[in-house]
Amino acid sequence: MAFTAVVKASPFKVKGMARIASHHPIPSCFAISLFFFMGVEYTLKMVPSSSPPKDIGFLLTENIHGFLSTRPVFNSLLAALNTVFVGMQAVYVGWVFLVEERPRATIAALFMFTCRGVMGYCTQLPLPHEFLSSGVDFPVGNVSFFLFFSGHIAGAMIASLDMRRMKRRRLALVFDYLNALQAFRLLATRGHYTIDLAVGLAAGFFFDILAGKYAAWKSNIMPSGFYQGADCSCCNGNCR
Repeated sequence: MAFTAVVKASPFKVKGMARIASHHPIPSCFAISLFFFMGVEYTLKMVPSSSPPKDIGFLLTENIHGFLSTRPVFNSLLAALNTVFVGMQAVYVGWVFLVEERPRATIAALFMFTCRGVMGYCTQLPLPHEFLSSGVDFPVGNVSFFLFFSGHIAGAMIASLDMRRMKRRRLALVFDYLNALQAFRLLATRGHYTIDLAVGLAAGFFFDILAGKYAAWKSNIMPSGFYQGADCSCCNGNCR
C-alpha cells in the first residue's frame, strides 16, 4: 500500500515511465545498468595487490596470445603490419593538413597525443607480464610505453571521422576494419589493457569534436587562411 501511494503521488507515474522507456530505450537501459553496476561495485572483490590486473580482454584472447607467444616471427610480422597502419594514419592526417589545407584532423591528433602524454606520465600503469614485444612494433623497439590510453586506436578514429566528413566512406570503413584488427592484436599481445582501447576510441571522438569547436572559433576571429571559405560541398566549410 505504501509503495502504491508513493507511485500515485509521484509526478512520474507508471504510464509516464513506460512512455519514457519506449521513446528513450537507450538511456533507459543505461539507467537500469546504473543500478546493476552499483550492486556490482559493492559486492565484487577487488584483485589483491599481489596479483596481476584482471582484464576480460586478456581472457578472451588467451588462445591467440598462446599462439603468438610460440611464433615470434609471425608476431613480428603482425607488429610490422600494425606499424604500417599507424604510418597510414600519420600520412593521412599530414596530407589533409598540408595538401587539402584542412587542419581539423591534425589539431585533433595534436590535442589527443598531448593529453595522452600527460595522462600516461601522471599514472604509469605496469606493463603486463605476458607482453609480447617486437622490435618492429610502434613505438619502435618499445623505447617508451605509455599504456593509457591507446594512441593507436584514437589516431585511427580521428582519421576515420575525417574521412566520413569528406564522404570517403569506403576508405573510412577500411580504417575501421583495420582499427578493429589492431585492437584485437593489441589485446592478444598484451600491448594494451581493455580500458586503454575503450578510452582511446572515446578520445578519438572527443578530440575530433574539440578540434572542430576550435576551428569554428578561429574562423570567427581569423576569417582568412585555413579557416576561410567552404571546405566541401556537404557542410559549407564546417568540416575543416
